[in-house]
Formats: sequence, structure tokens, C-alpha cells
Amino acid sequence: MKRYIIAALAALQMGNLQAQGLRDVLGKDLLIGVAVNQWQANGSVPEAADIVKTHFNSVVAENCMKSEVLQPKEGTFYFAAGDSLAEFARRTNSVLIGHCLVWHSQAPQWFFNGKDGKPVSREVLIKRIEKHITKVVKHYKGKVKGWDVVNEAIEDDGTFRHSPLYNIIGEEFIEIAFRAAHKADPDAELYYNDFSMAKPAKREAVCRLVKKLKEKGLRIDGVGMQSHNGLDYPNLEEYEKSIDAYAACGVKVMITELDVNVLPSPEGFGGAAINQNFEYRKKLNPYTEGLPDSVYAEFEQRYLQMFDIYYRHRHQISRINLWGISDRESWLNGWPVHGRTNYPLLFDRQYKAKPVVKKIMELWK
Repeated sequence: MKRYIIAALAALQMGNLQAQGLRDVLGKDLLIGVAVNQWQANGSVPEAADIVKTHFNSVVAENCMKSEVLQPKEGTFYFAAGDSLAEFARRTNSVLIGHCLVWHSQAPQWFFNGKDGKPVSREVLIKRIEKHITKVVKHYKGKVKGWDVVNEAIEDDGTFRHSPLYNIIGEEFIEIAFRAAHKADPDAELYYNDFSMAKPAKREAVCRLVKKLKEKGLRIDGVGMQSHNGLDYPNLEEYEKSIDAYAACGVKVMITELDVNVLPSPEGFGGAAINQNFEYRKKLNPYTEGLPDSVYAEFEQRYLQMFDIYYRHRHQISRINLWGISDRESWLNGWPVHGRTNYPLLFDRQYKAKPVVKKIMELWK
């Protein structure tokens, strides 16, 4: 009789999982979010809204809150796409996260240069940063829970990235950005976000940065580990060490741009810098007709390994965020090689949940 009772309870639990989504199970411990593009946000893709309502309790702007979209011309701001996302978050009962205020990439062409085409002075660039942050953060005050204030400022070896921001202002641009964001909305959480966050040298550098900001009395609430992962990277032991290290700095840990690249990497590929662009070759795009079962098994195993880590560290992690809703729109179809067919997310090209979604919920249960 006991055996039958156990089997019945197991069947009941499976039935409950089928009726539930990720937000019902993981949402009890943390935010489970997803990046949303402007077509999904404006209602052009109703399947996307259904997935968010069922599975996610947080959304982040994939592109529409980046500076090249918000301020393509100096002093001219376009908030329509971002406002549409804010309304989408309200309709789907999701927490809105802003991404991102200061980033050397996907910035408007004018931002770092004068009318003569030469780099602007330190004073001019500081004013531009402060004006942009103030305008944007105040516009979304009360709608955005937290902001990725600075994105990708540190190299994998732990040195500061020699971006126009760093070359013109120096590392102080980070402090300037955090100070301006807090002044514009004292209630908003503020985050630092970067890729390759499992690399020891980068981990140490980010911890130094967090401690320095705190020592100067600046608000920093969290560190985002982008987690553009692959079937064989990063080293999961180092990945787990990084979660512990960032949490030990007294900030929340967030998994911010999660996906799993299943395609072969070009020679010389590394990190997640979007300026990488490799020539298309057929051998780099082997699964145009669908993902083989053997590769899907590796994909599933990788996600379950990562979510096992997240579950064990759920007291340190405040948010897990997938970088896209379905394989159809994933940025990995076009990066770092244009024209590929990739399968990096939890929902397929028909907006159907992959079997791993149920297994993640079972693991969390």
C-alpha cells in the first residue's frame, strides 16, 4: 500500500508541475526573468507574452533601454520602446529591470566625439554621462526596480577595459555613473554587470571594484554574472566560487544573461564582447535541420548542472535571467558568426517549452 501511495503522490506532483511555470516554483526563492525585445513587448508576438505570464516574474530590456536607442541624437530622447516594455511588465505582473545605463558598446556615435570627429574632453563626457543617466533614470522612476549601471568595464585578465569611457575619463567613470544613478532615483537598486565572471582574475577585479565603491559610500546592490555559457565553458567549479566571492562582498548575485551556446566556436573566440565577428563557415553551423538528440542531451545536462548550482546558492542569488524567450530570436543566431541556427534557450522556435523546463522545476522542488 505504501508503494502505491508514494506513486500516487509522485504522479500528483508531476501533474502540478505541468500546470505550473518556472515563476511558481523558482519564484518562491528569487526572481526568474527574461530579456524581451520591442516586438514582444508591443504585443506583436502574443506567444511571448503567454510564456512570460506563465514562466517569468521579471523582464529586462534586451536593447530598447541602451543609449543608442534612447538618445540617438544629443539631447533627443526616444522613450516609446522602453515605455512599451514598462507597460508589458505591468500587464504580465513582472518586475522590470533596466539595462543598461553606461556601456562603451551600443552607444550612439556622437556620445564620445565632438563635431570635429575627435574625442571630447573629460569634462564634456562626464556631463554627457550624468545628463543621460539623470534623464533616463528619472523617466522610469517607480517603474524600474534596479539598473545595470555599468556594463563590461573590466577585461578577463582583471585590467580595466580601454574603452572610450576609460580612455577619456579613467576608472572614475564608474563612480560617476553610480553616483548619478542614485541621485536620480534613490530607491532604485544599482548593479555592475559583466561577462566571463568565473575567471579568477576578473573575479578578483570585480570584488575590488565593489569594495572600492562601498568604501566611497556609493550604493551598489548587486553584481550581474552574464553567463553566456557553452556546453564546455565556463569551469563550473570556478563559476560557483565566483557566486560565493561576490556574495561575500556584501552584494546580491544575479545571473543576468543566461544562455547555452551549442554550436562550435570559431578559432580565437572567447568571452562575450559583441564586436567579435567571424566569417561564416558551414562547419560552424552544423544543426540547420534541428538539434541532434545527443547534443540536446548535453544541452539539458548543462542547464541542470547550472540550476543545481543556483538552487544550492539560492540564499545568495536574487535573480536568474535568461537572455531571450525563444531560440527563434536569440542573439546567438547571429553572433559571433552571422547566419547560424542556434538552440540556446529554454523555449524552441515554436515557443514550446523544452523538456528541460520541467526538469528544472523538478530539481527545484
